[in-house]
Amino acid sequence: MNHLLNRVQRHPRLFLGLIALLGAIWIIMGSQGSGRPAAQSRGPLSSQIAPRVGAQAPDFDLLTPDGSHIRLRDLRGKAVLINFWATWCSPCRAEMPTMQAMYDRYAAQGFTIVGVNMREPASVLPPFMPELGLTFPIVIDDGSTARAYTVITIPASFFIDADGIVRAHYLGPMSRSVLDASLDAVLPKIP
Repeated sequence: MNHLLNRVQRHPRLFLGLIALLGAIWIIMGSQGSGRPAAQSRGPLSSQIAPRVGAQAPDFDLLTPDGSHIRLRDLRGKAVLINFWATWCSPCRAEMPTMQAMYDRYAAQGFTIVGVNMREPASVLPPFMPELGLTFPIVIDDGSTARAYTVITIPASFFIDADGIVRAHYLGPMSRSVLDASLDAVLPKIP
């Protein structure tokens, strides 16, 4: 034990770096686990997600691969799923067909998806979208929107209601049952 204490005293920065690395690994590994929406989870990870459930979703103004703007504020009045992803992310790719099916099913009820691609060149997206049959809007983030939403791992999804309030968030690939439960929190109720 004295040997370890002597090393810590001689190399405090190395020790702090190791602690920071272990903490980051703990946070990332914790985000992969439960299979529950983060809004329902307990523990250190759920308290570090921003924006919190019940808070206003941070606005963004991002470009599509063809140069069009999509602004979250322009989607007020709709239920919105914001999904952070990348083409190289296998879990992201795995959940996309289920998301597309939900988009097809609920778009007429005021539901839309904005796929926020994480820092990839616009040129990789046009061939990717038809490969998976994606028709919902895709935008490209330089990292600023991911920072505003405190995205630490992908896929990460935020369910926003018609008033722009976050009603649920989920870390990891979503199953159909997770999508159904989260959509129930944001879709307008039909009598």
